[in-house]
Amino acid sequence: MGFQLRSLSSLLGVLLATGMLTGCGIIPWLGQEKDPTPPTKLTKIVQEVSIDRLWSERPTHGSDGRRLYLVPALAGGHLYLADSRGRVVALAADSGRELWKIETRLNFSGGPDVSGDTLILGTSQGLLVALATADGKERWRTTLASEVLSEPRFVGDGRIVVHTLDDSIFGIDAATGKELWRTSYPAPVLTLRGSSTPVVTPIGISVGLSGGKLVMLDPKDGIPLWEVVVTRPSGRSELARIADIDADPILVGGTLYVGSYHGDLAAVDTATGDVLWRRDLSAHAGLTADQTGLFVTDSEDQIWGANLVDGSGRWKQDQLRYRKLTAPALVGNLVAVGDLDGYLHLLDKGDGRLVGRTRIAKAGITARPLYADGRLYVYAEDGTIAALRIGQTMNSATRPTTPAATSRPTAASPADAASAAEASSQAP
Repeated sequence: MGFQLRSLSSLLGVLLATGMLTGCGIIPWLGQEKDPTPPTKLTKIVQEVSIDRLWSERPTHGSDGRRLYLVPALAGGHLYLADSRGRVVALAADSGRELWKIETRLNFSGGPDVSGDTLILGTSQGLLVALATADGKERWRTTLASEVLSEPRFVGDGRIVVHTLDDSIFGIDAATGKELWRTSYPAPVLTLRGSSTPVVTPIGISVGLSGGKLVMLDPKDGIPLWEVVVTRPSGRSELARIADIDADPILVGGTLYVGSYHGDLAAVDTATGDVLWRRDLSAHAGLTADQTGLFVTDSEDQIWGANLVDGSGRWKQDQLRYRKLTAPALVGNLVAVGDLDGYLHLLDKGDGRLVGRTRIAKAGITARPLYADGRLYVYAEDGTIAALRIGQTMNSATRPTTPAATSRPTAASPADAASAAEASSQAP
């Protein structure tokens, strides 16, 4: 087809999300043929960091193997989790002790986010639900246009902004659940099964859309302040033209960093919407950044370290290809990602080499690890949640000899052979 999706589940997600799965003939390796992109087998690494498991519990059913946007939320020393069957729990963040648990029978698919004494969650049926952080008691619920596959976001001034699967964006009154405004964008014929989480900036609320567009909205009325096409869909087929922004945009200073599937990694000026630079890099799992650099999980499950000022590459780690990696999380001078077999991998932020690994669960990890208050929280698809304390890498004088990541990558995206040479000159 001229491109590769991350996995069978990703391809099925694309087709099922749009109702266009007409038969298995389009996926030749569903039968007796081999997966053309099997997960890279793990090899032994030198464990350069300490990983102490402070506690581990399994308080929920997780996502039941579906790629949902159920993530841990931390506030006031409490950790909040939800699963796809409707269970919501609150745990003590320092010990994992259960504080309360409720069974709502709702199919949660996105969230929670927490502000003050309220937490909010989205469902597969297009509901937005508010619960009390003290005991989980429902405060209100409101019906949206479509499934919520991103994190509903408190944006201040008593408002919530939600991005639904059909590229509708809602402004909701946080106290009552009343719809304040709605801004909708036309979705392409085919999209990935997912959507980006709204990002709060000093200018407004930024949202990445299917079709490769990034928008900035006024949180008071949803009026667009600017819109910019990060990646223009291209290709002969609808599948090849998928250019969704599913990865959550990242704000550093006055710049938004955003990645699209089948397209570009870009830096966008928050105030004007001007694209400061673009690099050819397909990504939809996610990215993160700090003042030292940009870190991206690409669509082949390679991890990149890049410069903020121009997107030029520093290193590429390709020893975890096709392992369905999560979006990266920063842990001091380390980068953390989870994979399809429940492993947590730690990379040196400076050169990308693998410096640590531990297994959290037998089920896969799809939620970005959460680092806060000196602990790393990892939530697996089977409902396992673990709290870890991570040591830092040794200094260069005592560091053992370990294979480093590729420092001069030759191509920045899973492009076909015909375009690889051109991509290498543009991308990290």
